[in-house]
Amino acid sequence: MRVIVQRCKEARVTVNGEVIGQIGQGLMLLVGVTHEDTEADAKYLADKIAGLRIFEDEDGKMNQSVAETGGEILSVSQFTLYGDCRKGRRPNFMAAARPELAQPLYERFNELLREHGLHVETGSFGAMMDVSLVNWGPVTLLVDSN
Repeated sequence: MRVIVQRCKEARVTVNGEVIGQIGQGLMLLVGVTHEDTEADAKYLADKIAGLRIFEDEDGKMNQSVAETGGEILSVSQFTLYGDCRKGRRPNFMAAARPELAQPLYERFNELLREHGLHVETGSFGAMMDVSLVNWGPVTLLVDSN
């Protein structure tokens, strides 16, 4: 599994002009699943992301997690994270897991984040979504379970 983590002041996802997920301060996550991913990958990433110390403490140092700051999470499935652009000009998405594997694992990942006491909003798996955020910092990280 692969997750792009973006610290944000706010984020939202809309489908057909309707807001389906929205958060204030917290983390915007773009989540990709590949063929060999398992629940162990989802658990590793949920634990890692819940504990990432990328929010500033009273001394201005990135020393607090999203949970410690009372932040929220907006998690959006993103199969294009496994796009291979090494050959030609059209990405190859063969490394992205098929929906029947990816969707349950994506949903389990979100459940595992909630088990950390986090408020998690989501997009709509497989839908054409418009995603917006105010990236705070900016702080953007790639977290991979491999």
